[in-house]
Amino acid sequence: MRTAPTILHLDMDAFFAQAEQASKPSLRGKAVVVGGLGPRGVVATASYEARVFGVHSAMPMAQARRLAPNAAYLTPRGGFYRSISEQVMGLLRELSPLVEPLSLDEAFVDLEAGGAAWDSASARLAGERLRADIRAVTGLTGSVGLAASKMLAKIASEQAKPDGLVLIEPGTERALLAPMSVRTLPGIGPATGDHLRRAGITTVEEIVEAGEDELVRLLGKAHGHGVYAMALARDDRPVVAEREAKSVSVEDTYDVDIHDRLRIGMEVQRLADRCVRRLRGAGLSGRTIVLKVRRYDFSTLTRSETLRGPTDDVAVVREAAARLLEGVDTTGGVRLLGVGVSGLADYTQEDLFALVAQAAEAETEAVEGAGGDQGAGAEGGSGVRGLEDAEGAERRWHPGHDVRHAEYGPGWVQGSGLGRVTVRFETPWSEPGRVRTFRVDDPDLEVGEPLPLVRPPGVGPGAASVGGVSG
Repeated sequence: MRTAPTILHLDMDAFFAQAEQASKPSLRGKAVVVGGLGPRGVVATASYEARVFGVHSAMPMAQARRLAPNAAYLTPRGGFYRSISEQVMGLLRELSPLVEPLSLDEAFVDLEAGGAAWDSASARLAGERLRADIRAVTGLTGSVGLAASKMLAKIASEQAKPDGLVLIEPGTERALLAPMSVRTLPGIGPATGDHLRRAGITTVEEIVEAGEDELVRLLGKAHGHGVYAMALARDDRPVVAEREAKSVSVEDTYDVDIHDRLRIGMEVQRLADRCVRRLRGAGLSGRTIVLKVRRYDFSTLTRSETLRGPTDDVAVVREAAARLLEGVDTTGGVRLLGVGVSGLADYTQEDLFALVAQAAEAETEAVEGAGGDQGAGAEGGSGVRGLEDAEGAERRWHPGHDVRHAEYGPGWVQGSGLGRVTVRFETPWSEPGRVRTFRVDDPDLEVGEPLPLVRPPGVGPGAASVGGVSG
């Protein structure tokens, strides 16, 4: 293990919820919950104000509403979060070539590899500078942990939350870990934690006292050795730059089980289209098509088909997904569908299905242009489709999503129902804005683009009152 705390772990604070609060002045300092809003939705992120009521990630949304009935409940905006994440990851790469992203809002950085730090003082300076840069560029806060290993850096960032920095000095690790719960160590989840508790082991210190042989007896050879080493603060895992994606996939959970076989087939085709768009956006192709089906009884089936060569062709993926669906019994109904592509490559190859008419491509583009899936609900697999502008389809306005009115300017959807949509007109740089209600088909109201959280140069605070709307 290193002798200096030059591994940094960054974790953005309540990332999705914080981004929503930053973009919506009326929600700052208030409880905000982001996630799927349907009957089967789950919480993606809760603001710290919402966590006071017991709301947390992965909680069923219905339970969250019972705990915090007055919170603001918003559907995710995946593209918006990704754009902020790209800014943050760019700042990390300025520190070091070794950046290991774990998710949109979390990453390890090897400061030593980039020459950004070599001892405790330089590491702390690099961490504080990073936090300041993140705030300046994105307007958001992140917590930083610094230590001589990845495990300890992550523990440090958790202790630093929210909006702080914790540095663990080499040599103090054992004393720091000793009183902590066994669940603090990587690889110990609820089941393993309960198993250890029944054996009288609840703290890291008690793991060390039990000894390696006892851990192996309780957890098995590989797991036991690993947990014991972690308890001794031994962690030599390197920071691995830019893990390569192993697959690209999309999925949707449905508020009501789908029973109609034709509808199920159409959903699979739509998911295949979205999957290919994501695949092409990443400049990738793949050989293996995967279909995921979660049935009415929560049983989950996956079926796959491997092609002769990698493809990014929408018709090829559609046809393969349809064939896979033929072998799945959906009689009792399905609650989730997903389509993915694995065996990724950065090139395509002609194969048996290469005879694709341009008409199929044109049809796909027409669906995209008609407003098929917009917003994070669809992209994030929460089962929420974005605003639908296709001919004959009623437009759906999802809470939290951006809109623009011809007269009142930019705002966001506060709620909708009974043929009406309520919009609050404000921007990230304004005072809390006014609320107005419109018909859902009002021709002056349209989908808007997210505004930057940091006011652009030359744009004064007054510019937030776009369209004559003031706070």
